[in-house]
Amino acid sequence: MEHSLFIYNTLTRQKELFKPLHEGRVGMYVCGPTVYGDAHLGHARPAVTFDLLFRYLQHIGYKVRYVRNITDVGHLEHDADEGEDKIAKKARLEELEPMEVAQYYTNRFNAAMARLGVLPPSIEPHATGHIIEQQELVQQILNNGYAYVSNGSVYFDVVKYNADHKYGVLSGRNLEDVRDASRELDGVGEKRNQVDFALWKKAQPEHIMRWPSPWSDGFPGWHCECTAMGRKYLGEEFDIHGGGMDLVFPHHECEIAQAVASQGHPMVRYWMHNNMITIAGKKMGKSYNNFITLSQFFTGDHPLLEQAYSPMTIRFFILQAHYRSTIDFGNEALQAAKKGLDRLTDAVKQLERVEPAGKKATLTKDYADELERKCYEALDDDLNSPICISHLFDACRTVNNLVDKRETITAEGLEALKRVFATFVFDILGLQAEDNGNAEREAAFGAAIDLLLDIRAKAKAEKDWATSDRIRNELAELGFVVKDTKDGATWKLCK
Repeated sequence: MEHSLFIYNTLTRQKELFKPLHEGRVGMYVCGPTVYGDAHLGHARPAVTFDLLFRYLQHIGYKVRYVRNITDVGHLEHDADEGEDKIAKKARLEELEPMEVAQYYTNRFNAAMARLGVLPPSIEPHATGHIIEQQELVQQILNNGYAYVSNGSVYFDVVKYNADHKYGVLSGRNLEDVRDASRELDGVGEKRNQVDFALWKKAQPEHIMRWPSPWSDGFPGWHCECTAMGRKYLGEEFDIHGGGMDLVFPHHECEIAQAVASQGHPMVRYWMHNNMITIAGKKMGKSYNNFITLSQFFTGDHPLLEQAYSPMTIRFFILQAHYRSTIDFGNEALQAAKKGLDRLTDAVKQLERVEPAGKKATLTKDYADELERKCYEALDDDLNSPICISHLFDACRTVNNLVDKRETITAEGLEALKRVFATFVFDILGLQAEDNGNAEREAAFGAAIDLLLDIRAKAKAEKDWATSDRIRNELAELGFVVKDTKDGATWKLCK
């Protein structure tokens, strides 16, 4: 099937037809975590969003090199150029080596992502492993006249760059007013202008994480790592750069400036950004101290949580909203997500109980083909996962009708419908059936219910209504819905 994938490009503020730089191949870079604490729900959203994109691009035939970094140095408090490194601060408070902190939380981040069904990226580079590449980037910017050395630190000259190019193309921010306001601050501190940002910072005596450089013993600025590592693994120009909307400014804006200042042209063709997860309308994040970690969601151990929520419930909660819309946290929304997930995975199981009919069946392969077309159409429209899920929900009603024999389907149609559900629910959306036991136990469980219904059928045939009603009523108390049809009884477990 031919696909015309449209994605919203933050740079142009419109949906654009995706055309990769190299036919059949996609280079994609996504900003990963700063590893000084456990991943929270806000971290899960970009991970799941770009996992969906990664899966979908591969599914429609692209070979994808997906790079997602680990920030283990250079990210200072409040995303600023002054203050303490977030990882060094954590290390000081816990009396650990900074790399102990970084490794511990990297391991925990990757374990949480695996539980969410997030595929590992093709390459997961660490900022500390690419100090040389970042120094080379800084030197190129210096050589081209868009940076300056001040007291052993190196700063990007935003005003000079803005005069030759345009700083603010991604965020739409106008630097004119900011520049005018900063003139009286010229010469104050190390920066020429308030708007300049650090490319390399001279380490203070107490700073543990430091490397030798032509300018000082120090460490790279936060923005450098993604430009340097993106270029190293994906080239001077690549297709997609993703991340949370909170990174548009200053992080991604600075990345664009660094790329143009160092190599003379932009590096990224399509910029994609997921929106925020909020609590009571406010962004969830460590800086606001209003976050809930993924491990707390999985255990229910947080005062805002009414219960524990499984990793797949969290994944579905994220996917049922479009990635560019905000999601507001709430227990009711998560409980609804659990029901929606159960509905989809239950439909997949129920399809195994459907028996195909002959040529006179009410449904044919055309039904499955139309469902497939609608789901692809939704995802081709800027990864519209909620619309795709709504089409699958519509098909769940059809599955129930097939199980209850209100509708019938040909053998070819049944196989096609099974394939469509498996493709979109599992392969593309990345959902998994909740692990409530092994397959053998589930099979034995189903056989036991079928045996009870056989006993009930015999009781009905012998007009033993008391036994028949007792079986049905006691199954209902256990959560089973039993339906009598002309072809016999069917059952379903309603959680």
